[in-house]
Amino acid sequence: MTRDEMEMRGQPLGVSDMESWRSPHGRRLPAISRRTLIMGVLNVTPDSFSDGGQLSSIQAVVDRAGEMLATGADVLDLGGESTRPGGQPVSATEEMDRVLPALAALRRAWPAVPISIDTYKAGVADAAIRSGADLINDVWGLTSGLTPELRERWRDAARADETSPALPLPPMAQMAGRLNCPVILMHNRPDRDYRDFWVDVLFDLELSLTLARCAGVAKHQIWLDPGFGFAKDAAQNLEVLKRLERIVSLGYPVLVGTSRKSTIGKILGTSVEDRIEGTAATVVWAIQQGCHMVRVHDVAQIVRFVRTADAIKAGTEFSL
Repeated sequence: MTRDEMEMRGQPLGVSDMESWRSPHGRRLPAISRRTLIMGVLNVTPDSFSDGGQLSSIQAVVDRAGEMLATGADVLDLGGESTRPGGQPVSATEEMDRVLPALAALRRAWPAVPISIDTYKAGVADAAIRSGADLINDVWGLTSGLTPELRERWRDAARADETSPALPLPPMAQMAGRLNCPVILMHNRPDRDYRDFWVDVLFDLELSLTLARCAGVAKHQIWLDPGFGFAKDAAQNLEVLKRLERIVSLGYPVLVGTSRKSTIGKILGTSVEDRIEGTAATVVWAIQQGCHMVRVHDVAQIVRFVRTADAIKAGTEFSL
């Protein structure tokens, strides 16, 4: 069976079928392999839901990054605006004022470490990539800036599988295509008005993939994220995790970010600082379902669960 036939039939591509992603700077990015990658969260924000204000100086950012790298992080994810429910939006200028000095310090300390910029603003992403970041982690999956009317027109184009519709691309899609950098497309939408949950989720992702394709982003530069905690209630968050293989089967590497989120707090009845076990359970489940990278705050604690889950999944193919 050919690669195209596998994709058309919804069969997941194995890690050996995936072409390696590449930094626009030529830096080596960690291989997409049987070992699950770990992305460490670095929020330089005063109001993030779980760690706002903790990294109040450049040295604190560098120190936290060093701890994460020493304990197993493969990628650092730098963010300058909280995306928690009720979080206050900031201007692109303010966001750049937060992330660019931290990015410069991280690059001085670790010239070769893969760094992601967590933003949905094209201007911020452009400045960060040009300043040394390697990839974009976009919580709006390239759709930020679409008016409701234009969003519907792009959805129609995605339904028709148009290769080059005469429609304006959102700024982030244009920028990602121009710089040819990897991008993580997270599932998100302006509302929770799902008619058929899974049909809508998969089609929302297809919208993002259509935007990426029309912008010229190469397939090997694209990751997907189910958007745990975004535009979903607790049950829907658990559903995208339970059936994660439906997203994996689309044939792109998948990132999962459940770390410390409110759904885990509701299950366990715990505060945001006391959700490591719940996070670990979601991480192990996601690995079993085929995800390729997990985004976490507590790298040192979660890495043990990741490595053990990888070993179980390997079974007789496990080796030290």
